[in-house]
Amino acid sequence: MLPRCYRSTFAPRSPISPRERDATFISFPFSAHNTIEGAAPFRLKEFRRSRNGRCCSRVVKSHCSIGLPLRRHAAGVLIVSDTSKPSLGARMLDKPKDELGPTQTAVFSMRVRDSMRPRADALAIRPGTTCADMIAHMAHTKASCAVVVDSAGRPIGIITEQDIARRITYRIPGETRVETVMSGPVMTIDQREYLYHGIAWMRRHRLRHMPVVDPSGRLSGMLYLHDALAVATDRLMKQIDRLSQEGTIDGLKQVRAAQVELAEALFADSLPAPEIQQVLTKINNDLYRRIGEASLQKMKEEGWGDPPVQMATIVMGSGGRGENYLFPDQDNGFILEDYPDAEHTRIDAYFIELAERLCRDLNEIGIPYCNGYCMAVNPLWRKTMSQWIEQINGWGRKSNFVAIRLADIFFDFQPVWGKADLAMELRRTVTEVVRHNHFFLRQMFQDQADHNVALGFFGGFTTEKEKREFRGQINLKYTGTIPLVEGIRLLALREGVEDTSTLDRIRSLHDLGVLTVTEHEDLSSAFHLITDILLRKQIGDYKAGRRVNYYVAPKALARRDRLMLLDSLKAIDSLRKRVRLEFTADVF
Repeated sequence: MLPRCYRSTFAPRSPISPRERDATFISFPFSAHNTIEGAAPFRLKEFRRSRNGRCCSRVVKSHCSIGLPLRRHAAGVLIVSDTSKPSLGARMLDKPKDELGPTQTAVFSMRVRDSMRPRADALAIRPGTTCADMIAHMAHTKASCAVVVDSAGRPIGIITEQDIARRITYRIPGETRVETVMSGPVMTIDQREYLYHGIAWMRRHRLRHMPVVDPSGRLSGMLYLHDALAVATDRLMKQIDRLSQEGTIDGLKQVRAAQVELAEALFADSLPAPEIQQVLTKINNDLYRRIGEASLQKMKEEGWGDPPVQMATIVMGSGGRGENYLFPDQDNGFILEDYPDAEHTRIDAYFIELAERLCRDLNEIGIPYCNGYCMAVNPLWRKTMSQWIEQINGWGRKSNFVAIRLADIFFDFQPVWGKADLAMELRRTVTEVVRHNHFFLRQMFQDQADHNVALGFFGGFTTEKEKREFRGQINLKYTGTIPLVEGIRLLALREGVEDTSTLDRIRSLHDLGVLTVTEHEDLSSAFHLITDILLRKQIGDYKAGRRVNYYVAPKALARRDRLMLLDSLKAIDSLRKRVRLEFTADVF
């Protein structure tokens, strides 16, 4: 009998055998080893589900004993069935997510605060403490270092075990004050910083531990290199070092250039393409933060002072959905706290300057200007909270072509730097305003009605015919992912779903009963397949020195992938037909 905590229910698509129809998948992180305990002998099958949901399996090992170690294979999972009771059929195993260790991508999403040891584990001492007392405290707490803090709790120096061995023991009296032997100023890291930055900085400066500070600069914990390395695989260490260059323009250019190798390494580790997109998006969004903070610092040095009001920098489009490919352009804006109209000229001048510096430097490092001018330098995308709310209500009332296009760009926004609460408040407002405006949603669909899937009348592919260099190819972004993203977004807006990721929206719509199990699986599989094809194509084009684009030749795909792509496009086309019917009552 299998432990209850490993069971769940799921029904993948046919063709699979009747005995396996109600089977589910073992949900383990890649490269993680797990053990299933049970009293009965098991027949172990490798159960591979293709990207369009079709399944096949083969026996890997039979009569497995208690404590069988399992390893998840790339593109597949394992099913265990109880051979002592053939009628029982295959059982689904799904270990709770919170019992699993970190995945390969965790290091790119975790913050320093997620891996640091709390302040209670960081020995903080005040100036005036004697070396003898410090050593006694370190021995009692088993601390490997002591951080000297000022009256406000801000680190001003550090003393490590090596310092004690080299500079204190048998060399100075025990009554010597710690401030005379400490190393200072001490290198610290903000608890909000990404963990991979902390790993790279500690490796670069040969540090075993680094004090962690809160936003006000007070000591909040200690980051130990061996703790941080526990979530970083050896394969990714080279990429981590390259992704954590100094915050100069040249350094950040290297961060952008390193993303191709990172994506290739993550594919080699068998990560799904959507997870790789999330990693790329997090890195790009972190570039916004680093450039924004550097721009603010330079403005202060030049006499501009601190920002006159709180603000949030948002990204829109694929960045807001967490679905960046390798070479996205800019889609950004500012949300500002409300301020008196009489102060507009002074305050807006400050944020115009900040926006110009931010967008200029992003372009310089390889995130190009938006051709549609969807950037914070455009006053249309730089507004106070009240102005944004008024703008959203105005889009809902006007419902003309321009309003629909602007709203379509905006609705996937997410905060990347600044006061995130402003963006969250605006998200709640957008959700409430739009979900009750059926006329506006209907107009949105009509504006997107010609965004067709690359399927012909008889169910085959339709390829490019006008652009000579791409004849016989499919633009999978504009005739694949965009029709899917738009259809799911419309349903999510109608249902009040606040998620912006396409896969999260699909999942939420399924949880609400809007999408059936089959629709959920088909659309999720379609998204996985198309993003996989496109991202691999981009990597190949870049490494071959070709211009990176979204065109794919069906004939260049393996027959299996070609058939799966056809099924995926049919699933997206079915979604579009359903959305058309529900929002316009138009059958054709």
